[in-house]
Amino acid sequence: MTLVSPSLLAADFLHLDRDIAMINESEADWLHLDVMDGVFVPNISFGFPVINAVAKVCRKPLDVHLMIVHPERYIKQVADTGAMMMNVHYEACTHINRTIHEIHEAGMRAGVTLNPGTPVSMLEDVIGDIDMVLLMSVNPGFGGQAFIENTIDKVKRLRKMIDQTERKVLIEVDGGVQQDTAPRLVEAGVDVLVSGSYVFKAADPKQVIANLRRL
Repeated sequence: MTLVSPSLLAADFLHLDRDIAMINESEADWLHLDVMDGVFVPNISFGFPVINAVAKVCRKPLDVHLMIVHPERYIKQVADTGAMMMNVHYEACTHINRTIHEIHEAGMRAGVTLNPGTPVSMLEDVIGDIDMVLLMSVNPGFGGQAFIENTIDKVKRLRKMIDQTERKVLIEVDGGVQQDTAPRLVEAGVDVLVSGSYVFKAADPKQVIANLRRL
């Protein structure tokens, strides 16, 4: 069964209560939250006031993705929201090993995210320490972008690397996940699908989530 983590970035922010209620009632496994600072990525999304408000009503584990510079400065604040997973970008962390261990010490699972242009080989020395790798299949910063086809081969290379370890490391993909790309990603070895517009803009979001889980 594929895990599904709908992306809050595509929700209706005037009616977040309604959209989170839908997530609670759906088969979604997690809720994905993209925090952007306008520096690491060319967009600004939301911060801790929104995450804390969502955490009070969302019954799904929170999958927090920090697209920001110096994410290590906010480990305690993310942990205080009750987040299950904290994703940090490899490209944003000078001392990625230290950051991974600090996330674990704060009581969360640690995810490391790679931008489209960053090879999976960069994770060879930390793959045994992390819980999940998030591969961006679009250039981060904006929702609704077209899927980068090279991601399929990238997933296969990452799956091969993980299979050589003794740990269960999840592969998550975010960007352009929809009816055409999702089955191919799962076939390549993806465990967790992040989907924003495809879920929240659908006529029946709960059915879309259910369909993704059954891939």
